[in-house]
Amino acid sequence: MTFSPDAVFLSALRRWPDVEAPDLVAVDAADRLILDEATEALSAAGAGEVVVIADAYGALTLSAARSGVTALRVHQDPLTGERALAANAELFGLSDAFRSLPLSARLLTGARLVLVRLPRSLDALRDIAGLIAAHAHPHVVIYAGGRLKHMTPAMNDVLREHFDRVDVTHARQKSRVLIARGPHTGAEPSPRRAVHDGLVVCAFGGVFAGTAIDIGTRFLLEHVPATIDGAGDIIDLACGTGVVATRLALQHPERVINACDDSAAAVESARATAAANGVADRVTVVRDDMLTTRADASARLITLNPPFHSGAAVHEGIAPRMFADASRVLRPGGELWTVWNSSLQYRPALERIVGPTRQVARNAKFTVTVSTRRAD
Repeated sequence: MTFSPDAVFLSALRRWPDVEAPDLVAVDAADRLILDEATEALSAAGAGEVVVIADAYGALTLSAARSGVTALRVHQDPLTGERALAANAELFGLSDAFRSLPLSARLLTGARLVLVRLPRSLDALRDIAGLIAAHAHPHVVIYAGGRLKHMTPAMNDVLREHFDRVDVTHARQKSRVLIARGPHTGAEPSPRRAVHDGLVVCAFGGVFAGTAIDIGTRFLLEHVPATIDGAGDIIDLACGTGVVATRLALQHPERVINACDDSAAAVESARATAAANGVADRVTVVRDDMLTTRADASARLITLNPPFHSGAAVHEGIAPRMFADASRVLRPGGELWTVWNSSLQYRPALERIVGPTRQVARNAKFTVTVSTRRAD
C-alpha cells in the first residue's frame, strides 16, 4: 500500500451538520501537513493499528481509509464533528472503514500510529497523551499537528511528560507537526476540581472555562428563577461543566434537571460536577447536537449561555440555531433564560425566533433575558 493524500477529495469534504459558511473550512493546512508527514507510517500501517483523535470533519480518517488503511479507530470530542465524519464517509462509501469510540483504553489499545489535531487546551493534550502512553503499543508514533497561531512550546513539554522523544517538523502554511515516540508514564484522564462559593466544579481537559466559572455563567446564576412552576422539563442547553444544571438541582430539590452538550468532555465533566455536589440522581446529562433528542413542546424552562465559536472560528450563526431549537422544544408559555455578551445584540433574534423577550439584568458586559415561547 502507498499512501498519498488526495487534494481533490479533501476539497470535497463538508462540515455539515456543523455550521457551514464561505469562510469556514472542513479541511485546513494542518490536516494536509499531518497527512504528508505521516505518509510513510500510514503506508506501513496494518489493520487496526491506526487511531485518529480530534479529526475535525474527517480529513485525516477518510484520507487514510481511501488509501487502504483498515479498521481505523476514531475519537472526536464534538458530536457535530462525529456526525460530519459519518456523513462524509457515507458520501464516499467509507462508512465501514472506521469506528467512532470514546476517549478510552478501547480506543488506543495496541495502536502503533496515532494522528492528532492538537487541542488548544494543554489539559486536553495531557489527557490525550497520558491515555496513549498508557494503552498504545510500546512502539507507537504520534503525529500531532496544528496551526501555529494555536500552538505553544508548552505543548512539547506536555508530550515529553509521557514520551521519551518529541521532534518538531518544519512549518508549512502556518502549520506544524510534533512527532512523539517512546511512551512512558501513562495516565488515565481524570477531572480537575475547584470549589466556588460552595459549588464543586469538575472539568476534563478542553472544556470551556475549565474548573472556573466564566463571568457570563456567573451572571446567569445570579438571576435564574427561584421558583419554577408548572409541568415540563427543565433543560440546561450547552451545559459545559454542568454548573447551571447542578445549581438548579440544588435550588429545586423536587425537580429533575436535564443537561446536554455537543462535547463528550463536557458531558463527562457535567456528570462529575453533579456527582461531586450530591445531585447525580437528579441531573441527567446527554451528548446532543443542540436539542436533537428532545421532543417538541416538552420543556418548561431552558437555560442557555450560547457559544459563539465553531471550533477555533468565531461565527454569528451558532446562537440563532440554538434559539430556534430551544423554541421548538419549549411548550407554549415556556421560558428561555439566556445570558449573552451585550455587544452581540441578541434580543431582536430572540424576539423573532422564540417570542416576547424582556431584560432581566444587565451589567458592564453581559445581559440576561427571558424569552417566552409564544403560542402557535
